[in-house]
Amino acid sequence: MPAAHARPTACLALADGTLFYGTGFGATGQTTAELCFNTAMSGYQEIMTDPSYAGQIVTFTFPHIGNVGVNPDDDETGDPVAAGMVVKWMPTQSSNWRAAQELGDWLAARGRIAIGGVDTRRLTRAIRQQGAPHVALAHDPDGNFDTEALVAAARGFPGLEGLDLALDVTCAQSYRWDEMRWAWPDGYQRQEQARHKVVAIDYGAKRNILRCLASAGCEVTVLPATATFDDVMAHEPDGVFLSNGPGDPAATGAYAVPMIQRLLSDTKLPVFGICLGHQMLALAVGAKTIKMNHGHHGANHPVKDMDTGKVEITSMNHGFAVDSQTLPQGVLETHISLFDGSNCGIRLADRPVFSVQHHPEASPGPQDSFYLFERFAASMEAA
Repeated sequence: MPAAHARPTACLALADGTLFYGTGFGATGQTTAELCFNTAMSGYQEIMTDPSYAGQIVTFTFPHIGNVGVNPDDDETGDPVAAGMVVKWMPTQSSNWRAAQELGDWLAARGRIAIGGVDTRRLTRAIRQQGAPHVALAHDPDGNFDTEALVAAARGFPGLEGLDLALDVTCAQSYRWDEMRWAWPDGYQRQEQARHKVVAIDYGAKRNILRCLASAGCEVTVLPATATFDDVMAHEPDGVFLSNGPGDPAATGAYAVPMIQRLLSDTKLPVFGICLGHQMLALAVGAKTIKMNHGHHGANHPVKDMDTGKVEITSMNHGFAVDSQTLPQGVLETHISLFDGSNCGIRLADRPVFSVQHHPEASPGPQDSFYLFERFAASMEAA
């Protein structure tokens, strides 16, 4: 916390009028968003650059944020996508051989506001009990805040329900991807012996998902979120991947679902989805999605594989979920969360089409869920 005599330089205002003061770092200014919390003990850079966090400010429950600095290799996309961050302790000087920049400098250069010295335990408890609130976050080095205006700004935030954010984070045009997962001692290597042609639909794809596809033997062509059935089939793929992404799945589904339904009705191609891609597939087969109270955000979430009985430790980041009660006949629930029983995976009973809510590429467990990429590759091999 700032010293008793120090003037706060940042303020977090909740829509209910609650105010949290602290020390600002990163960019100055003001932003509004939905507030969530993440329980991961590592990966703050990957979290901030995960396109699935568009429209959200992240409260980190782990206190040591910033201690390993940042580096270009750990970005999941070109720039931070999360609107801001809230931490308990101010970042200390980084200490890691891979560090290329300090967290605060990195945030400032990319226009992202952060606040330190906040009671994140109290804040997390409020989010759990009341649901993810709408907030306004301001950083002013002089400590001048119009708190009434901040609360009004928080109340004016439209929220994520009904909001299509995939269009804000998708690629502008198609591109090829051949970089594989990082491996010691050579780092990132290129896939030069690909066995399968995959089209990946980018609703906000993380780079490490694309690397995992390449490591599984795939030549990956990434298409924008608005790609049509004809756009996909023009590449003559062996399989189609549906990526993660932000916002309300029902809103994104307005244009994504018809394309997926054509894939399912007009082809026998294997299909694999993650996160928002999982929700898109569920909507395409007739299920519904629902807004969660505070969502799942963290790297320690136990998920049960209903086919094998195995429990995987997974990474998650989602504020909406597939309503398992709406799954139609012929669509099987394959994974469930052991925290709350919510749906975490589906597959079609009669063909190689499947998806999961969690993030197998994020090294949870640390490798509990990598088999899903191998399963996708094997389904293309069999087809």
